[in-house]
Amino acid sequence: MNPRRSPTIRRRRLGAELRRYREAAGVTIEVVAERIGCSPSKVSRIETGHNSATPRDVADMLDIYRVGTREAEELVQISREARIKGWWHPYSAVLVGAYVGLEAAARGIRAYEQLVIPGLLQSEEYALALIRNARSSDPPRDIDRRVHVRLARQSLLTQEDPIYLWVVLDEAALSRPVGGEAVMREQLRQLVEAQSLPNVTLQVLPFAAGAHAAMDGPFAILDFPDQVDPDVVYVENATGGLFLEKEDELRKYHSIFDDIRSVALSPEESTTVIESLVEEPLWRSRPRDSGST
Repeated sequence: MNPRRSPTIRRRRLGAELRRYREAAGVTIEVVAERIGCSPSKVSRIETGHNSATPRDVADMLDIYRVGTREAEELVQISREARIKGWWHPYSAVLVGAYVGLEAAARGIRAYEQLVIPGLLQSEEYALALIRNARSSDPPRDIDRRVHVRLARQSLLTQEDPIYLWVVLDEAALSRPVGGEAVMREQLRQLVEAQSLPNVTLQVLPFAAGAHAAMDGPFAILDFPDQVDPDVVYVENATGGLFLEKEDELRKYHSIFDDIRSVALSPEESTTVIESLVEEPLWRSRPRDSGST
């Protein structure tokens, strides 16, 4: 299967098409559920891309909607592709949500990060320190698996058909020595190396910019090669994250990204700033608060 056609994006495409055909036929979810012998919630989750559907179920649904043979065969084939396991499937126990599958299918990602280096640009030691502290109660094996998945995802930037990554990175993320000074210096060097890739653009949003359009928090906008697959915005939180797909939501986040990239440093200026921080880190120039008053 084409790597851009991950099972996650195929489920999303299939669900959207099934819903479109159902609504065009004027059939309710309850009627479909009764006809194919399942619960209405299962039909709903298939349509939203959260559940995979068997080729038999898809064929039965399309028969209810009186969809033509050629269109039905195409969707049944998509349902087969949607059931193929992605490379990340063995790590599903330590992954939350569908983000990795959508990322694997993306053509490009535009992201804002506020406090940490983006996962696709993290060094191994930085990722390990970050995950250990964020998930201190997890067993070491799960932490190692999370680090492994994070590093494996980075091949998207260097594969034969790489994704395009454009990150606006808050200066705060460069100022916190995750893992200690040596780990952070190496992480900063890795950012400089990543900036040299033709498919990576990195802009630093300096403290001097003051308040800005993305103060509500980090997000990622993913777009896909096929026009029939609309963009999706991912807003991360401690329990996994939220996917936004409505047109007004997409417009809002496109606007936010345009605003912050316009006030961020240029890629060239950003590289200069990061290189200077390798030599003179911000955290060394500020006294450490002991907590006393």
